[in-house]
Amino acid sequence: MAKRVLAIGIEPGNADYSAFPQITPELVRGHIEAQLLRLRDLGFEVTSCLIDLDAAAEAGVTAALQDESFDCIVIGAGLREPKERLLLFEKVLNLVHRMAPNAVICFNTTPADTAEAVQRWVEP
Repeated sequence: MAKRVLAIGIEPGNADYSAFPQITPELVRGHIEAQLLRLRDLGFEVTSCLIDLDAAAEAGVTAALQDESFDCIVIGAGLREPKERLLLFEKVLNLVHRMAPNAVICFNTTPADTAEAVQRWVEP
């Protein structure tokens, strides 16, 4: 049976790109989709959980974690930076820790290296 991965990240249309004018929501969305496809091609079952930056974020993560069991949960770099997102990152991390205690947790550094983050910890 294939290992199940939950990929949590910020909905690209809700992110602030002012510090990176060359990056667009479409570019980020393309990287995310490419990484999800790559993980599937490697043999993983992948669920994407793109969240807002408000109170709905916790509800989205909770819903994803309630629906299924995961072997690995990858948390996107956009949740860890900028510093203003620290509280949201902590909330998401604690939800994952509480609701998926048997899953390994990993972190990507960009939307383009999610598969590498997952592969550090689990095989399909």
